[in-house]
Amino acid sequence: MRTSRFTEEQIIGALKEAEGGVPVAEVCRKIGVSAYTFYKWRRKYSGLNVPEARRMRELEVENSKLKRLVADQALDILALKEVVSKKW
Repeated sequence: MRTSRFTEEQIIGALKEAEGGVPVAEVCRKIGVSAYTFYKWRRKYSGLNVPEARRMRELEVENSKLKRLVADQALDILALKEVVSKKW
C-alpha cells in the first residue's frame, strides 16, 4: 500500500481550513492536491482530530497484517486438506 505524502496533521489542518471558509480550490492549490483527493480526505477524516486519525491509520495497518495472516493460514489449510484427501 502506498503511503501518503501528507501527515494526519496536514490533512486535518487542510480540512479545518476549508471548514473555516477558505474555498476548497484555494486549499487544494496551496497544499498541491487535487479536489478529488481533498474530498476523499474529507470523507475519511471528517470529524476526527489528530490522535483519532493516527489511531485509525494504526488500526488499518494492523488489519491488513491480520488479513494477510488469515489468507496464509487458509492456503495452508487447503494444502493440508488436499494432501490428506489423496489415497495412498
